[in-house]
Amino acid sequence: MHIVTHCKGLAKQPKDDVEAVVYGLVRDFGGTVSAEHGIGTTKRRWLAHARSPEEIALMRTIKAALDPSDILDPGKVFPD
Repeated sequence: MHIVTHCKGLAKQPKDDVEAVVYGLVRDFGGTVSAEHGIGTTKRRWLAHARSPEEIALMRTIKAALDPSDILDPGKVFPD
């Protein structure tokens, strides 16, 4: 899902507020915040809306097993 917001004439665009509403609904309906592109840095703050703490822990475990030196995109999804 791609959310694009623009309110003409506003100095501060409501992007964060709109994302909070939309991703909150996504969470409530059991959806996900990303698809083909993965979570990435733009949506990582919304990861817990789509994945349980157990799933996130498993993702961290897999990342550590496949990249023990943390050289592949360090800090991109799982900040230090």
